[in-house]
Amino acid sequence: MSHIQRLEKFLSFFSPDDRVLVVINADPDAIGSAMAVKRLLWRRVSEVKITYFNEIRRPDNLTLLRVLNIEIIPIKEINEKDFHKFVVVDSQPDHHECFAMFRYNAIIDHHPISCDCAEFNDIRPEYGACSTMMTEYIKAAEIKPSKILATALLMGIKTDTGDFLRHTAMEDVRAFQFLYRYANQSLVARIENAEFREKDVDFIAKAIRRKKIINHRVYAYTGKIENPDQCVITADFFMKINTANWSIVSGIYNKNLIIIIRNDGLRKSAGNTVKQAFEFIGSAGGHRTMARVEIKLEDLERELTREKQDSTSIKEKADIKETAMIKENSNLKSKKDADLESKKESNLESFEALIPDWIIEKIEMHAGTKTE
Repeated sequence: MSHIQRLEKFLSFFSPDDRVLVVINADPDAIGSAMAVKRLLWRRVSEVKITYFNEIRRPDNLTLLRVLNIEIIPIKEINEKDFHKFVVVDSQPDHHECFAMFRYNAIIDHHPISCDCAEFNDIRPEYGACSTMMTEYIKAAEIKPSKILATALLMGIKTDTGDFLRHTAMEDVRAFQFLYRYANQSLVARIENAEFREKDVDFIAKAIRRKKIINHRVYAYTGKIENPDQCVITADFFMKINTANWSIVSGIYNKNLIIIIRNDGLRKSAGNTVKQAFEFIGSAGGHRTMARVEIKLEDLERELTREKQDSTSIKEKADIKETAMIKENSNLKSKKDADLESKKESNLESFEALIPDWIIEKIEMHAGTKTE
């Protein structure tokens, strides 16, 4: 199907009286893509609104919204009955429970196919960015993008391809070349230079203190987090370590375990690895150099309990036997000391204490040990 045919098919699902809602998990690629949908439907429908459900805290994302003066609405302020048609870009309906609130007329995405359930589905995982796909729609419609739209789409491509160092197709390069003529490079630089807040630096410092390096993979479990973007920023930061091939940063957010993975793309795919390691228990997927896992804590606790019950090691059995012998044959420890020891053991074996090693075990099992 040609770009023009794809555009015509997409537009055929909308009528002048339609009020359209574009639903996104807000990041530069999703924001730029949603803006492109809004531009394509301009004067073709009654109204287009963009809504998002995630918390936006990354400095570059906040700066992008501010300097480009982009209007997007929190999903809690949306009344579904106010809209006739629904579009999701840079995601698919099964990527997050908030997407399931609506029945979609169109899905446009560059992630691996997992839920092509709309009337119109355009899912191309070979592309590095959804913004590239939307740029092709803009070109097919013979629209000259405004500086704001071109800058947003260009930032979407730069972000999701990691400045073309991650998964990238030639179409991404061509789209970037087209947008470069229209984008405001001063605004691009301003957005890119907004990397850290003071809170982010403190979070990275905590992750550094907790990091473990195994087989050139940097692991950091950070406990409860304010926002998953903190793990994203930290995972990108750890990839700056000269000996790091992988970066795995995790934390607890809204009763879910979030795991963010980055790698250098030279070894196993991050996306395939997390699917093999975690898809049995939660949402897991991504690209060759970047991936994400989300697991409900209740499901994780059930799994860890099962694994613990099923895999008592020989050493643990020996320790239990030795402890029993000590209790039977000596009175060297007072009852108070014994209680403290028992409490200490209980704390060490508590649910959350098991998480970091569990993540390491799963990644090491599926990522391989090749370290050259």
